[in-house]
Amino acid sequence: MTRRQIMLVFYGTVLGMMLAALDQTIVATALPAIVADLHGFAHLSWVVTAYLLASTITVPLYGKLSDLFGRKRVFVFAIVLFLIGSALCGLSRSMTHLIVFRGIQGLGAGGVIPLAQAIIGEIFSPRERFRYQGYTGSLFAASSIVGPLLGGYLTDAVSWRAAFYVNLPLGALALVVIITTMKIPFERRERPIDVLGAMLLSGWVSLCLLVTMWSGTAVPADTPKFIVAVAAGVLLLAAFVAVEFRAPEPILSLRLFRNSIFTVANSAALVIGACRLTVTIYIPVFLQGVIGTSATNSGVVLIPFMLAWIASGIVAGQMVTRTGRYRVWPISGSITSLIGFALLSQLNANSSPAFATVCMVLIGAGMGQMFQTYVVAMQNAVPRSSLGIATASIQFFRTIGSMFGAAVFGSILTRRLTTELSMRLGEAATQVSPGALLSGTMRVADVPPQTVEAVRDSLASALHTAFLGGLPLMGLGLVAALMLKELPLRTTSYIEEPD
Repeated sequence: MTRRQIMLVFYGTVLGMMLAALDQTIVATALPAIVADLHGFAHLSWVVTAYLLASTITVPLYGKLSDLFGRKRVFVFAIVLFLIGSALCGLSRSMTHLIVFRGIQGLGAGGVIPLAQAIIGEIFSPRERFRYQGYTGSLFAASSIVGPLLGGYLTDAVSWRAAFYVNLPLGALALVVIITTMKIPFERRERPIDVLGAMLLSGWVSLCLLVTMWSGTAVPADTPKFIVAVAAGVLLLAAFVAVEFRAPEPILSLRLFRNSIFTVANSAALVIGACRLTVTIYIPVFLQGVIGTSATNSGVVLIPFMLAWIASGIVAGQMVTRTGRYRVWPISGSITSLIGFALLSQLNANSSPAFATVCMVLIGAGMGQMFQTYVVAMQNAVPRSSLGIATASIQFFRTIGSMFGAAVFGSILTRRLTTELSMRLGEAATQVSPGALLSGTMRVADVPPQTVEAVRDSLASALHTAFLGGLPLMGLGLVAALMLKELPLRTTSYIEEPD
């Protein structure tokens, strides 16, 4: 492939990634209009859950299939399935239709991002790849800013259905570029697909997601349900491990974990997924519920977080391309994020939004240095025959980290808030809904000032505990970074040399 063809493939691949990166943030702002039109508030969470579940369980499968049958054809299939799901979502006439079609859309989305990263891993050498992975990492961060704005505009100016239809022209353009320009040499391997392993892994991930959902609204009566779900999850995981050791072509080869870089990168992905979710969810809650800023202003504070992420990711990518040294960036990023979480744990009712913004900038700058560095370091350390599943694994573990982070931090926050409210309000605590005050369904003017103050102080204490939880997590991230080995980065790509 010529340099011009390589860059065209890169641009087409990025367009494909943009579809999945923007989708969830665009749809999030359209959800209120969807509920109003389709009359399905009770099933609202499943619009997100169906997509998340389908996209998560298919990530390893897509990675393995691309190793067996080639990146191009599997990537094209994933984009086409995503576009079919998008069109069907736009045509939905009920919440049931929308949930099913979001599942179809998620089945396609599960392959778009990891396969795009694997394709970039083939067309660029590891040393040069850092520069371009920095750009793609910035794409994810930018989508968190652009997505809600675009989704809100399309919903207000056209319809919530346009939030799904906007994927069609972007996807069509990406398909044209990929089909006409992508010519990556590949030798197909005729191996049996590990169907049983894929089913067991899918079942385990599904249980993890359901437990995460239940944890947010759990009551003591749910304890038996949790015990059964956890026991079933342990059995499924044990069965999956047993099957993978015996499968001739495992969906997730456990032998890859003998590679220390593979193990460290995926461990770090768990940490990054959990910590990122903690920041993006709970900082707006703190600003609205404790400091008293508006919903709009609490969302604005995420912009410096994303801009710092983008800037540090690009700088890290450029520096690695020049020097060939990458290990310093996960270490530096972990330390920077650790300092950010340390400052974040000092937030209280008297803190200013400016102080919260400083914390966000530090954490964003740290995340940007780590996010794509682990991806390329791992791609540099595995053989081409395992590039697809190795790249998919880091996306998979990042998502699992986010799910467990949501469950653990959500549980910590809920329990501590209940305790703090009981200490401050006694029996009257059962008559107060912090969620109603935050959402505006209960007017502050209708609540006694001392009660409002007690809710804010209780929420501040509960969030303080959640933010403190980020410190040991990022500490584990630093340990992982220190354990990362630095191998010489290849200066030739797979399309420039035989396998």
